[in-house]
Amino acid sequence: MIGGGRIGEALIAGLLESGRAVKDLVVVEPVAARGELLAQRFGIRVTGEVADAATGADLIVVAVKPNDVDPVLTDLAKVELSNGEREAVLVSLAAGVPTSRFENKLPAGFPVVRVMPNTPMLVGQGMSAIAPGRYARKEQLALVTEVLESVGKVVTVSESQMDAVTAVSGSGPAYFFLVVEAMIDASVGLGLTRDVATQLVVQTMLGSAALLEESGQSAVELRAAVTSPAGTTAAALRELERGAVRSAFHEALNAAKRRSAEQGALAD
Repeated sequence: MIGGGRIGEALIAGLLESGRAVKDLVVVEPVAARGELLAQRFGIRVTGEVADAATGADLIVVAVKPNDVDPVLTDLAKVELSNGEREAVLVSLAAGVPTSRFENKLPAGFPVVRVMPNTPMLVGQGMSAIAPGRYARKEQLALVTEVLESVGKVVTVSESQMDAVTAVSGSGPAYFFLVVEAMIDASVGLGLTRDVATQLVVQTMLGSAALLEESGQSAVELRAAVTSPAGTTAAALRELERGAVRSAFHEALNAAKRRSAEQGALAD
């Protein structure tokens, strides 16, 4: 694991909880205080050197900011990237960085898998989309999927769809939090205390998501089921439609997709 930030830490925790051995994980974290925290929390070995961790590894996870990718690649170019039994695979969690960026700097034919995670992986409820590079094989995709399933769910897409994935699930938690924030503020305006409003809104969101996942019904069907003719829900939905909420989401996701494409072009 190259990078011991929040996403890296979440993946470490998920792997250990899913039964991976502590001895099989090594983290590269250049910030000493952060490295000490990870070592104490998980009992794993932490190093400041990429070569120390990556030599002979099965899986090399790059969980750094996009601007830090080039130094990592420079260090990886000096490493023996085969463990002697099977070829290693590199997994990139660096937002917006295409697989070609890694493939062009690594040994010819080196397998790379690009991942767009999201922050709910911090509580084991992440949604990760994976896109194989030119040289990644099915068994390597299966390994990456298994690893990421320790912190949530996984779908496989083509790399050309990654900008759309970024707009939907990568940025999606922020849309959700904005809706929650707005509902809590509106609830306070109705005379509820902020504490009660927060409990009502958060549990409503949790319960609604669980119902959507487990009922087998679509969002359209569930919305219709709770909307009685001329009732309170119908009145509220009429105001949301008047406020063009649906259109706003279309515009928001398109804007996020365009920005993701721009960042990918710069990264490449």
